[in-house]
Amino acid sequence: MANFGTYQESCPSIKNILLLDSEGKRVAVKYYSDDWPTLNAKLAFEKSVFTKTQKTNARTEAEITMLDNNIIVYKFVQDLHFFVTGGDDENELILATVLQGFFDAVALLLSNVDKREALENLDLILLCLDEIVDGGMVLETDANVIAGKVASHSMDAGAPLSEQTITQALATAREHLTRSLLK
Repeated sequence: MANFGTYQESCPSIKNILLLDSEGKRVAVKYYSDDWPTLNAKLAFEKSVFTKTQKTNARTEAEITMLDNNIIVYKFVQDLHFFVTGGDDENELILATVLQGFFDAVALLLSNVDKREALENLDLILLCLDEIVDGGMVLETDANVIAGKVASHSMDAGAPLSEQTITQALATAREHLTRSLLK
């Protein structure tokens, strides 16, 4: 049996994925590393990332920066700032591919990539994050595959309530209530 520790060391690892608004406030974030053990540490990291990158022009292509021994790849679109963080020994191209896959999947799922639309469809964005990375390991970077899996999750109203998003569960509950009242 292969040594899992060796496998994990050779596998690309993501520390976090951040989606912040144009003021540096959280829209959707997911941490896969214990480098920031408390909420305050996470918020401080997000603020320092935003402060360091806010004056750059990362609207057409992804940019790369180093902060606290972490490589951060980022891209801005309208009033949303997308960030992917890896360790200082990670491959920047892999981080950039994860960022592009996340951005493109969000663009495919939302009619307009902006803060309002992102907040209205937060469940889809969080599902995207779950499809891209699990426990820091990259699962998928193809935006079409990610968006397809997320779209199939959001259309599966027959799934048990424990496997549905909050929006889906509320819609299912509303549908059951309507049926019971019409009987």
